[in-house]
Amino acid sequence: MADDITRDSDRILSEGRALVRDNQTGGRHRLDSRSIGRGSKQIKTKNLLKRAGYFGVALLAIFMAASVLGIVLNGIGFVGVMTVLFAIIAAGVIFANYPKVKTPKRADLARTQDARQLVARTELWLEHQRPALPPPAVRLVDDLGVQLDALGKQLEHVDPAHPAAAETRKLVGEHLPEMLEGYQRIPDHMRREERAGSTPESQLVDSLGKISKEIDHVTRQLAEGSLDDLAIRNRFLEYKYGGEDSSTPVKGD
Repeated sequence: MADDITRDSDRILSEGRALVRDNQTGGRHRLDSRSIGRGSKQIKTKNLLKRAGYFGVALLAIFMAASVLGIVLNGIGFVGVMTVLFAIIAAGVIFANYPKVKTPKRADLARTQDARQLVARTELWLEHQRPALPPPAVRLVDDLGVQLDALGKQLEHVDPAHPAAAETRKLVGEHLPEMLEGYQRIPDHMRREERAGSTPESQLVDSLGKISKEIDHVTRQLAEGSLDDLAIRNRFLEYKYGGEDSSTPVKGD
């Protein structure tokens, strides 16, 4: 009896710890499904509409084929009805999963010039990085979605050829992905090892916080029309992923 109680207690504690971990990362299944910003949500919505359209075309084709066969054969019978039913189910299964949303590559982000597309693609790219990140970093990535939406709105009113716009695109499309990919290249068992008073996980969180502040700064400057005051690249690279007073940063290529 005592052993049963002990086992039950261990199971409850284990499930409790698992629940805490799930909540820290945003809840079960949330990492794969929840959009962090309007841009990525719009991409997913367009994909769902495309799937629905393909399914509608498939249904029309199935019914037309069944009608033609019914006229030619003077009815399709039980076998024909079941065939139509299975064809509808098959079409539903296929178009519920395909075509999938194409996750942009890091190179795609660097090449994107359109502000709205850059924000949407970066948000979508960030969403697919969350499963490989520690919980504190996941929360910061989720917050970045809101910031990127605001930044995208401001960039729409800036000449893409302006140096400030170019440096902002580098911040979002190059420096941010480079940092996350640099962290993911570190072996899992080394990510929590302390070196020089810090760990790669804590460095990642610190770096994401700095990028978040920089994006907020850029957005405010753009909103005020202070293009000449940005100097984004110099400011950011001055303390890239850490700065003089912090420990060795997580580095990319």
